[in-house]
Amino acid sequence: VEAAGAASVDVIVELGPGTGGVTRAMLRAMPRHARLLSIEINPTFNKLVGKIKDHRLIAHLGSASELREIIAQYGLGPPNAIVSGIPFSTMSPSVGSQILETVSSVLPPNGRFVAYQVKNQVAILGRPFLGTGQISTEFLNIPPMRIFRWEKNA
Repeated sequence: VEAAGAASVDVIVELGPGTGGVTRAMLRAMPRHARLLSIEINPTFNKLVGKIKDHRLIAHLGSASELREIIAQYGLGPPNAIVSGIPFSTMSPSVGSQILETVSSVLPPNGRFVAYQVKNQVAILGRPFLGTGQISTEFLNIPPMRIFRWEKNA
């Protein structure tokens, strides 16, 4: 949440919110005027996220591979940040690369992409589109979670 700069965004996109733990943390940190677009491919998880009572949240059932179209569908501007919990290590490299290329293309200058992952596949797949990001580790998570962060050049 802090790595994404959630406290100062207008629009933030969350890819793969799962049960909504990070979603709730971002909503707590976001300004009142900001919007959070949550994109989840799993219908059960999307229903859970959709039960979060906050007018700033849009819970969309769909694929991160359709990111550009989903942002346009809701009339949102370019996201200041995109946060991803989708497990890049479990998808095909071609799908992962396509998602990361789209992430890079929709972020405005100084936009941030943050991915929390157990493995480093996102760093490998993202390098051609996002460059080399910063990596930190959250040891309080079981298993420890790597936080990958990129900021798009101005």
